[in-house]
Amino acid sequence: MIADAQGLNKKERVSSKRTIDQLFGGTNHRSLTSFPIRLVYMETERASYNGVGAQILVSVPKRFFKRAVNRNRVKRQIREAYRHHKQILPEREGKTLVLAFIWMDDQLHESAEVEKIVRNLLLRVSERL
Repeated sequence: MIADAQGLNKKERVSSKRTIDQLFGGTNHRSLTSFPIRLVYMETERASYNGVGAQILVSVPKRFFKRAVNRNRVKRQIREAYRHHKQILPEREGKTLVLAFIWMDDQLHESAEVEKIVRNLLLRVSERL
């Protein structure tokens, strides 16, 4: 089975607890905010991350949306926006970019607005690398 170039497969999602701890607990991470999304990112060596250019994690805290259906909607919007614009991120030889999108609002937003915000954040990250 051939993976879709625009898809978002398992290798592109952060699943390692060690990676998450490094991302939020380490000193080599950076953060950007474009309300209502905060982006925390870091670069790591590619050898340990299955050869993908970037991995993502999407978090919508329960304190903002008590109902799971709303949290899932926001996560779906962010993943879809990332999937459409992931080609913005530069491919760096031997490096993997680990990204965490964190929702910081208690209001739902239109998908077009979320996509614009995610695109803005990805452009800002690519400028800083």
